[in-house]
Amino acid sequence: MVALLYSGGLLLADFLQVPLVGLIVVTLSLAVGALLWAKARSVLLGLLVLLAGWTNLTLRTAIISPIDLRVVVGERTEFITLRGALSETPYQRVYEHHDQEPSWRTMSLVDVSELRFQKQIWRPTFGGVAISTPGILSSNFFAGQTVEVTGILRAPKGAVADGLFDYRTYLRRQGIYYQLQVASLRDWEIVSSTNAPPSPPISDRFFVWAKRTLALGLPVEDEPLRLLWAMTLGWKTALTNEVNEPFMRSGTMHIFAISGLHIALIAGILVAVLRVLQVPRAVCGLVVIPLIWFYTGVTGWQASAIRSTVMMTIIIAGWSLKRPSDLLNSLAAAAFIILIWDPQQLFQASFQLSFFVVLSLALFVPVLEKIRKRWLQSDPLLPGELRPRWQRWLNVPIYYVTAGLTTSLAAWLGSIPLIAYYFHLFTPVSLLANLIVVPLSSLALMSNLASLIVGGWFPACAELFNHSAWFWMLLMLRVSEWAANLPGGCVYIAAPSAIGFIFYYALLVSLMGGWLKRPRWRVWVAAGLALLGVAWLSHWQQERTTTRLTILPLNGGHAVYFDAPGHKNDLLVDCGNTNAAQFIVKPFLRAQGVNRLNRLLLTHGDLRQVGGAELVGDAFSVKQIATSPIQFRSPTYRNILERLERNPEKRQHVARDDRIGPWTILHPKSDDHFPQADDSSVVLSGNIQGTRILLLSDLGRPGQEVLLERTPELRADIVVTGLPTGSEPISDALLDVVQPRVIVITDSEFPATRRANEKLRERLAKRNAQVIYTRTSGAVTFFLRANHWELKPMSGDRLLK
Repeated sequence: MVALLYSGGLLLADFLQVPLVGLIVVTLSLAVGALLWAKARSVLLGLLVLLAGWTNLTLRTAIISPIDLRVVVGERTEFITLRGALSETPYQRVYEHHDQEPSWRTMSLVDVSELRFQKQIWRPTFGGVAISTPGILSSNFFAGQTVEVTGILRAPKGAVADGLFDYRTYLRRQGIYYQLQVASLRDWEIVSSTNAPPSPPISDRFFVWAKRTLALGLPVEDEPLRLLWAMTLGWKTALTNEVNEPFMRSGTMHIFAISGLHIALIAGILVAVLRVLQVPRAVCGLVVIPLIWFYTGVTGWQASAIRSTVMMTIIIAGWSLKRPSDLLNSLAAAAFIILIWDPQQLFQASFQLSFFVVLSLALFVPVLEKIRKRWLQSDPLLPGELRPRWQRWLNVPIYYVTAGLTTSLAAWLGSIPLIAYYFHLFTPVSLLANLIVVPLSSLALMSNLASLIVGGWFPACAELFNHSAWFWMLLMLRVSEWAANLPGGCVYIAAPSAIGFIFYYALLVSLMGGWLKRPRWRVWVAAGLALLGVAWLSHWQQERTTTRLTILPLNGGHAVYFDAPGHKNDLLVDCGNTNAAQFIVKPFLRAQGVNRLNRLLLTHGDLRQVGGAELVGDAFSVKQIATSPIQFRSPTYRNILERLERNPEKRQHVARDDRIGPWTILHPKSDDHFPQADDSSVVLSGNIQGTRILLLSDLGRPGQEVLLERTPELRADIVVTGLPTGSEPISDALLDVVQPRVIVITDSEFPATRRANEKLRERLAKRNAQVIYTRTSGAVTFFLRANHWELKPMSGDRLLK
């Protein structure tokens, strides 16, 4: 109850902004009241715990100093030099682009103490800053050093569209509100300081030694070895998007977090060895607890490792003191301790998944175990020696397989909505995959642990353990790849709604807890579930009948995704270049629950619009790709057409007056010829549930004039247009005819030529229409229902029309 009340206070702090002074006064008043008023003490203590959580989070996030970085910098984007201490040793990330050399970036965190704007004096300040630098920073930089770094300081970028990774929120949950973009490694400098450590911290030195030890005897640094470093030492660089994908799709990605599995296994091995040596329980606790904290420290104090170590410390301490075991109570105690130390962890995916999975194991495994034992129970009147020999031989393997399946099922049931919300995945194959991968990971981890123990004094033995660990990791990799590719084993789904979350967990707990079987609770539980079910069905029906039109800005290009009820009329218009398709379009479509795409339309041959067509076509098994009859000079576009020629059933030619679902092609005609590719862009018009929409792509001025000449009665409520090369979009003459209520201009920050200029902004500001620029708004989504629509830009609230 204490953990629940405290967590409730944290939720209130996140949703309701209350002055800090008022919270402190009320909290102290409740504390005094609880001391003096004995009769109301229980109620007052409950409120006190609630307010303690509220006050703690507010205190961590409020601006209470005039030199806070948020006060000194504000919302500006500035070229600055900052000085501060590295809060962790910089690490590298590798980004692999389609058919390109991988690029490396160094990521680091600095606790800033001073900063200097251009040609100004140093100013004292404080706050954390995330730094991103192209290249690999020298190993001379390590945690604790004072450094000076020069670059562009700005607020981190938020998510471009719904469902994409929100880097700004991710950093804010760590108390970091700014990001420094550094141009090169030359912009880093070590500042001599009396407080600077003379050598790297012990965790860095251990990491270098451990990597070298775990590679003893292995001929090359290959993928299994790098994954072993990631699993055992928490090495982040190995986990690229390409490497992650099969583990994510098979539901086995959790093995690479230094989490409960690692800590429990290490603690179990240590306890088992000490008990074999007949070491008393109390001494076991005194030995094992410091050792698991040492492992957590030398692997970099990762949040998941700290959570698991706190949990295991509580369990081992209770066991060594011969206290009765209570997993739920231990879990709540661990959560309470962690959230006092860092209240923001409550809102992090890893914390929620860790505790929900352990909670599911505590609540559901006993119920599933009863069912399993009932199914496997043999005839109690038949002596064991009279049973067939093959049954006796299968008893042990069946027992262990079904026990593992029960545990896997409990964890999977408890994590389904969270996995769907954060990763947009539904992975029934994880039940099978984890049944194989988790034991293999335990064997690999045990082999690596043994290698680290003997590596310093018996390297020949360490080589044998390393080869063993490499073999187990190779099997894990192959099993995960096989499981990820099983038909129906993994599908992408949209994030569940809040009412869906509540209904799912209420139904699951009611069934597993047997609440519906208790006469006193049955009616109330059934009534509550019925109300939640009706609310969820109502929300689901509304969402099912809503049409969505999303405009995605893609750094110089844009894409439009039309999501109609059902899948028959779904349409993606353009897809950006290869990088945009890989890092924006692909994850966006997956976040919408798209596994197969019915149709892709390529409007013209601009690389920034269609360069990623091959990638999107392969990733989503696009059924049909529609193209203009116009020939474009772009080599990339020609390559796309050549590939389509080998699969003619997938290609659809579209020209004026053709239809694609509810859309009509207005431009171009098959015999049109324009000197600029933009003037031949495909233009679509549609009447979607009473709302008229016009998609102009990058149509230039000559193309607009031809469009007006051929369609003089053109009308639209919503117009979407890019920025054509060499001319302005949507001329005054076209606006006079169309008379839109909303104009979406798909401009972007980079390249500079794709920014809407002041002349265009001033001209459109004079119109009686709302103008949205995606450079500042991010993606724009229209929710279309019968005769009305809603507009939601990523940077603002919904607008009703």
